[in-house]
Amino acid sequence: MGHAGKLRGWLLSAASLVCGIGMTPAHAYEPGYPGWSMPPGATLGMTAAPQPQPGFYSFNQIYVQQTSTTGPGADKQTTSVDVVTAVSALLWSPGWTFLGANYEAMLLQPATMADAGAPINSSKSGLHNTVISPAQLSWQLGNTGLYVKTGLAVVVPDGTITGAAGLSNIGNPWWIIQPSLSVSYLRFGWHVTANFSTEFNTANTYTGYRTGDILHADLAATKSFGQWSVGPVLTYVGQISNDTSSAFYHNTIVTDRYNLLAVGGQVSYNFGRVVLGLSATKDVLASATGGNVPTDAATITKGYHVYANVGFKF
Repeated sequence: MGHAGKLRGWLLSAASLVCGIGMTPAHAYEPGYPGWSMPPGATLGMTAAPQPQPGFYSFNQIYVQQTSTTGPGADKQTTSVDVVTAVSALLWSPGWTFLGANYEAMLLQPATMADAGAPINSSKSGLHNTVISPAQLSWQLGNTGLYVKTGLAVVVPDGTITGAAGLSNIGNPWWIIQPSLSVSYLRFGWHVTANFSTEFNTANTYTGYRTGDILHADLAATKSFGQWSVGPVLTYVGQISNDTSSAFYHNTIVTDRYNLLAVGGQVSYNFGRVVLGLSATKDVLASATGGNVPTDAATITKGYHVYANVGFKF
């Protein structure tokens, strides 16, 4: 696989570890939290291959979310939720090997503006939590075109954090450990990748509430035609363990579980040293269960997600 192909794979979603983006009405999950740290579809296009040359790589992304609430808590009143996030990332590929794998590390910093419509009528803006990925290991399986990558990220609670529960702005006051696994087939112009990761949340240091663990799965299959690459994508995000409440909420569980499935497409153009990419998805299935029915029933956002990416090697 050539330099441009590997760079393209990273550019389209170095945000595999991007920290949480979103904003939800007051009766979704712990009030003020979107239910996930990494937004749905953030790893679309990321391959399991390492960078082609040692050095530092810059990545910049704009993420746009246009959604509205759905679920039992939105039966009588839906709320629009719009988000715009800018992400800057730096990836280091030193050329080291460990256990036969190529080693890389990455640092990401997002800044977000988010608005919720009536009846919430609320806006947030500020820095989100920094994401540090100290280790990513990528193995090439002979000459089969198959690659496997494992990684670990830590989401640091250093964003814009305000309010009694620590959730009145963009940041969230707890740590998140996020292991990941990617498998790719990269041959004959094909880029077929499955990316999986899990968010393991610690308790909110303000309230003691702990959000359940979150599973992400992003699938992409693109084909190159000259400088262009295009293909379909599918994303899934869901909560795989229950929340744990606290005395701050009188031990009431705000939300138990949710599932969100989206389909869409991806296109990129390779300029050589710079690659531009665009991914877009539409949520087709969305469900949320739990909450303090009927006054605080569960909701989840459903709508459209768009990622525009540009990056280069220093």
